[in-house]
Amino acid sequence: MRLDQPWLEDPATQAVCEAVSADGAQVLFVGGCVRNALLGEPVSDLDIATDSQPEQVMELAARAGIKAVPTGIDHGTVTLVKNGIPHEITTFRKDVATDGRRAVVAFSTDIAEDARRRDFTMNAIYARPDGEVVDPLGGLTDIAGRRVRFIGTAENRIREDYLRSLRYFRFHAWYGDHALGFDPDALAAIAANLDGLASLSKERVGAELLKLLAAPDPAPSVAAMRQAGVLAQVLPGADDRALAPLIHLEAGRAASGIRRLAALGGDGLQETLRLSKAQASHLVAIRAAAAGTAGAGELGFRLGAEMALDALLLRAALLEQPLSSNLETDIAQGVDAEFPVKARDLLPELKGPALGKALKKLQADWIASGFSLSREELLNSFR
Repeated sequence: MRLDQPWLEDPATQAVCEAVSADGAQVLFVGGCVRNALLGEPVSDLDIATDSQPEQVMELAARAGIKAVPTGIDHGTVTLVKNGIPHEITTFRKDVATDGRRAVVAFSTDIAEDARRRDFTMNAIYARPDGEVVDPLGGLTDIAGRRVRFIGTAENRIREDYLRSLRYFRFHAWYGDHALGFDPDALAAIAANLDGLASLSKERVGAELLKLLAAPDPAPSVAAMRQAGVLAQVLPGADDRALAPLIHLEAGRAASGIRRLAALGGDGLQETLRLSKAQASHLVAIRAAAAGTAGAGELGFRLGAEMALDALLLRAALLEQPLSSNLETDIAQGVDAEFPVKARDLLPELKGPALGKALKKLQADWIASGFSLSREELLNSFR
């Protein structure tokens, strides 16, 4: 089997391959770029495995006039940038020791050793620069059946890095066959190693969950997480009952991991997952708005189009209500509206708290009118 992909034939990418293999080293694409190419999914990152060691890769790149960045040189990774395209080059590795969070690795010259240290069979398929596919562990069969299967023993792979429990559900959400269901051996191993999840950093857990929730339909994976005990472990107090209705309501609209996370809820989400300030602010705002009664126009005016839509989708999912057919139009009306009264219009008669109270009352009346009351009408009603 050979890959036929535009990114594989790009002159910059071929130049990188020629540079790294100039002294006879093996050069093979691996991981997401090969997996996604085989599945017909978009390819974004280019990862390359080689038996050449990182210092040699740096030297070969310099010889070829290619920019080299030692992004993770201690772990065998160098990034070569050609024509603005980054190529992450990593030396074949084998695990020497693991503690459930990180591994001590040694460089290897054996592609089979490199493959065996990876997580899932679909991520351990390689391709040479000419597109020839190399499959040391039988991942092609799993790719064809859209089966997410741990390499070797699921329990061993999970104990090497407990984040792989979450990655299993994420990969199933993105690439698995929902009709086929989940591997019972994988679920049993995940359920038997729940305590290990507590050793993971909150940032890693948060990032993994958001990637999972951004899948086209993560509801089956999240339901399986709940049944295996994972959801309660990583998101105490979470409830996934509103997630499937939310995904149904989102039809035709862009997915949002934060919106879906808001549907799950949970105790202290910002702290539990160490969200960024922007993510936490968005989460708090849409959950508060969803719990309120403000209409689409008002939320568009107060929150902007994106957060207003998130809040209204979330509210409808939580309350099991249909969406208005004019939802986007009503939001846009609020987004485009400009409150016509300024503080100076009420001076000098009102000042301080009285001025703020009056402006708030006038704005409420204006919103209630569907943003139709003019400045003069508002001021006349106030006087």
